[in-house]
Amino acid sequence: METWEFGRTVRRWRDRVAPEAAGVPTGRRRRAAGLRREELAALAGISADYLTRLEQGRARAPSAQVVEALARGLRLTDAERDLLYTLAGHATPGRDVVPSRVTASVRRLLDRLSHTPVVVHDATWTLVQANAPYDALMGDTTAWNGLERNAVWRNVTGMPTRVVHTPEEQALHEARLVADFRLTASRYPADLGLRRLVTALTGNERFAELWNADDPAIPAPPTRHKTIDHPAAGLITLDCDTLVVTQDDLRITVYTAEPGTEDADRLALALVVGTQSLTG
Repeated sequence: METWEFGRTVRRWRDRVAPEAAGVPTGRRRRAAGLRREELAALAGISADYLTRLEQGRARAPSAQVVEALARGLRLTDAERDLLYTLAGHATPGRDVVPSRVTASVRRLLDRLSHTPVVVHDATWTLVQANAPYDALMGDTTAWNGLERNAVWRNVTGMPTRVVHTPEEQALHEARLVADFRLTASRYPADLGLRRLVTALTGNERFAELWNADDPAIPAPPTRHKTIDHPAAGLITLDCDTLVVTQDDLRITVYTAEPGTEDADRLALALVVGTQSLTG
């Protein structure tokens, strides 16, 4: 791989991406027109130091997962994405790898929902993209790296969350996530990144229990409501709808409130306060 050319290309494309287009909140004193290095690193789920070394041609060949994450953060076209894979020494991934890219049509959909909390996960429930309203409601996701970006991992390990669940609801939620994850693993048996994720997850007792069940029970359908305990707005009960983009195997979760209700007012407050804290 021409590491210098790969890094130079990433840097050039980073400079052209408007922060608003990538869902990155901007403050008043911002000078850079494009994405800062730390912002792209957060969007791609890698460290800013590693991105620095990639851009300067000092890092070894990035994995296909890193290339895909950078392509997503840079909002590349299909042709540009293919070029980035080529510069990294990889073939463009086929249908045997879990897709994690946001196509132009899906990006347009997300742009239409720019004032609504929306989060996108791939078929392994790894976070692909969260918009500013989602971070304002649920807490900042931009610093999450590695396994922290995987919803299965976050739930089975009991990582902090603003979602309010009873113990019974939490157990059902974990079972649903792992059941869906098992189906994903069966669809992509050749995906090495997915295999590594399974290995990492099976070190958790709760995940291993659900994963290794001989006859896993099919969980009841999930509730379409979620209660969030926001530090400024208090308890907010919202409609929570997960839309599956079949062709790209993505899960888009949207949080809304019935207009004119107390929950709608609390959601509006949470978004204002949360967005101010993210840009301050």
